[in-house]
Amino acid sequence: MAPIAPPAHIATPSQPIAPPPSAGGLLTRTQKFIEENQRLILLGCAVLAASGAGYYLYSTRNSGPSGDAGSSSSASAPGGSSSSKKNKKKKKKASSAKDEKYVKGEGDKGPLLEEIEQPKQEKKVEKVESEKEEGFLADVPDAATLENNLGASLKDRGNKLYSKKDFQKAVECYTKAIEVSIRKDAVFFSNRAACYTNFSPPEYARCVADCDEALKLDKTYVKALKRRATALENLGRDEEAVRDFTATTIIERFQDEQAAMSVERCLKKLAQKKAKEILETREPKLPSPTFISAYLSAFRPHSKPSLPENPSQGDQTLSLAFDALEAADYSHAVSFVNEAIDQGISTKDNEAEAYNLRGTFKFLIGDSEGARQDLQKSLDIKPDFVQSWVKIASVHMELGDSASAFGDFEAAIRHNADDPDIYYHRGQVYFIMQEFDKAIADYNKSTALDGNFIFTHIQAAVAQYKQGNVGSSMAAFRRILKEFPDKGEPSNYYGELLLDQQKFQESLERFDRSIELDKERNPRNVLPFVNKALALFQWKQDIVGADELCQKALEIDPECDVAVATLAQLSLQQGKIDEAIKWFEKSAQLARTEGELVNAITYEHASKAQVHFLKNYPEFAERLSQMAQGM
Repeated sequence: MAPIAPPAHIATPSQPIAPPPSAGGLLTRTQKFIEENQRLILLGCAVLAASGAGYYLYSTRNSGPSGDAGSSSSASAPGGSSSSKKNKKKKKKASSAKDEKYVKGEGDKGPLLEEIEQPKQEKKVEKVESEKEEGFLADVPDAATLENNLGASLKDRGNKLYSKKDFQKAVECYTKAIEVSIRKDAVFFSNRAACYTNFSPPEYARCVADCDEALKLDKTYVKALKRRATALENLGRDEEAVRDFTATTIIERFQDEQAAMSVERCLKKLAQKKAKEILETREPKLPSPTFISAYLSAFRPHSKPSLPENPSQGDQTLSLAFDALEAADYSHAVSFVNEAIDQGISTKDNEAEAYNLRGTFKFLIGDSEGARQDLQKSLDIKPDFVQSWVKIASVHMELGDSASAFGDFEAAIRHNADDPDIYYHRGQVYFIMQEFDKAIADYNKSTALDGNFIFTHIQAAVAQYKQGNVGSSMAAFRRILKEFPDKGEPSNYYGELLLDQQKFQESLERFDRSIELDKERNPRNVLPFVNKALALFQWKQDIVGADELCQKALEIDPECDVAVATLAQLSLQQGKIDEAIKWFEKSAQLARTEGELVNAITYEHASKAQVHFLKNYPEFAERLSQMAQGM
């Protein structure tokens, strides 16, 4: 489990396993940075072209969804009008036997005969020389006007049939209106599309086709956008649905709560689907060295298993695995421990060590069930192996089984009540559950058993901060800095708390001190570079300096996920949307768990939807810029 939790202002993650010790505060701080920029996510990429400032999804919005069949609304945006004037109401319906004649102009519900015959009569009128006769004929509507009026009349009848849920006949009316009208109206296509969605079963493909035609006539026709988005969603075409719902939300000035919620819903489905596909096909991959080192450092040093007098090949390979682990050569450590288990290990103690180590790496790559099985195997072989009890407790928390996790801690205590790691990691569980008094009690118990382990001191101070005891927390950190003057971690986390209090100059000094102290560390801790980047950006809006620091972090650790996530946001701030999308794609590649992958894919496709909107609606850039300045 993760040893260091976020400062007080940061919400505890929903997942039971928090980030590792050196990554915890920063992972959540980066999430905070992202969340703050989410206020304008739908505004985001479109504003960039106009103002050069980037934001992210889900802006503040109010309700105001559009209705069903009727005239189009472009929300005062540039673009053609789709509305048409309604004719006066016709006579009441006659018997149902006459209903079939309404399209043909027959019966008392059909169009007036004059509306049909007059265009033909007009063509037969002979020219006369009399000015009086010419003035009289000038009052006669031309053929186009008559046909357009007929189309409007048919549309009105279609609306009445729609309101009575006679969708099939309504379709016939809208279809005839489209056929007879010289001037095509987007409303005709959109209303017919609405009918298709009410068929049993719904005909979503035909709805999409009609909405396509409506939007060719009026691309800001919100009702057509929403209908097409809904149909696309029902067809499983979530990426396209996200684009239409995004366009709707922006055109409607973020007043359509239903559309904004639909963006989130479709993004979630899209991201979950793509994440599942990726996880099913990609090979298991270790996270960054920074992440692995942070997790391993959450446990007190563990001596290397000794070789028996006559070691087997498996024993020797296991020894190589622990040598690679000590050298931070994690990929070789994994391959060696797998080989050792396959080759066979001669002693029970060493076999338990091997399954413990392999289970640890499975946990780090996100294979929680595989980790649980290996750690259980370790305990079956050696029931008093306390570290395996502690680690399997972390796995149970990751799997959402807190009852089993606490049972694991109790089992560990029965075997060795004086092992300080038990109380430290149980404190972590209490911390995640926001039971800070119990967490602090366990941290203090761990420190009493071994006061040389730095992370129990740091975590207790962070827990005090979470409780709102800022003075006590800051005093505790100053004491830790004196007790561990050669360690970089205290300066890094103390800097985070200073940054949270907007003491920017002091926080930068702490991050610089942490960078200096850790420069000889292997693997080097790159998180102070990213923390410093965030501080520069928040204090001075120094995007260039922040970008350079994150790039420096990636030079040291090319797979540092928090550096990648921060660069994505900084790219948005600079208006480099295509670059931001590439960073989000990189973030997805580095994601360790399904939740992390879903998050990265969500941001990626939200950005893509916004870029798509601005390319199709460049005229909205100025409006979005004004809205951004007003928020």
